[in-house]
Amino acid sequence: MPALSRLTAIALCCASLSAAHADTLKKVAESNRITVAYRESSVPFSYLAGSTKAVGFAVDLTDAVVEAVKKKLNRPSLEVGAMAVSSQNRIPLLTNGTIDLECGSTTNNTARGKDVAFAINHFYTGTRLIVKKSSGIRNYADLAGKTVASTTGTTNAQVIRKYNQDNNLNMNVVLGKDHDDALLLVESDRAVAFAMDDILLFGLRANSKAADQLEVVGDSLQVEPYACMLRKDDPAFKALVDGVFADAMKSGEFERLYNKWFLSPIPPRGTNLGLPMSQQLRDNLKALSDKPAM
Repeated sequence: MPALSRLTAIALCCASLSAAHADTLKKVAESNRITVAYRESSVPFSYLAGSTKAVGFAVDLTDAVVEAVKKKLNRPSLEVGAMAVSSQNRIPLLTNGTIDLECGSTTNNTARGKDVAFAINHFYTGTRLIVKKSSGIRNYADLAGKTVASTTGTTNAQVIRKYNQDNNLNMNVVLGKDHDDALLLVESDRAVAFAMDDILLFGLRANSKAADQLEVVGDSLQVEPYACMLRKDDPAFKALVDGVFADAMKSGEFERLYNKWFLSPIPPRGTNLGLPMSQQLRDNLKALSDKPAM
């Protein structure tokens, strides 16, 4: 086959595959399987707590969506697969059809909206720092000339790099492959701070063996919404996912789950994060918005 023809055939194949994947409910019905993603260290949203099964606020929300899919398709015995994803691979695995839904600690922003769709926002957070109490670091100016960690593939890595450049702080920004890896850089004194969403920092500190040595400091650089990711141009599946969130937010089930993970002891150490629902999130229980960060 001529090179041009081969390229045309590949393009048509990929376009067909993409179109097939855009109809998630059809894909799930035909395979009798839905594959959902989880994170390994996004406490308290989606994380491993001493077992191979993920737990967390976003995991509970994912389970509710799966139950709705079973009901919609009349498939009570639908096979459910779970796959660990990272900040770096979560979008490619969704767009290529490997996973069907990703609920965790993913920021809903306009850049990502070019590749994926987002459900109703389920949390709001901003970039701050976790440091050792003995470090003397209180805010970003104290990071001048020092090594600062973040996580590969996150908006936080972009934010701290831009802040570094805009303010001529001469920081050395290093990236961990996941949140646990980035925190370890601080715990082992290879970095003085880890820049990440504040809620994830509180969660990581709660589960750290060195929790009493760590603290979250610094102003919040920006406010970003978290939302579940699904494939673009799939109005039927988005309507189903949004419907699950809307029903939970209107009925009080969403707030019950929030209280379970943010205002109660959570595994594995029985730590209570003690974080009341923000006014932004409480407002979104009524607004039901999927508006992205810029």
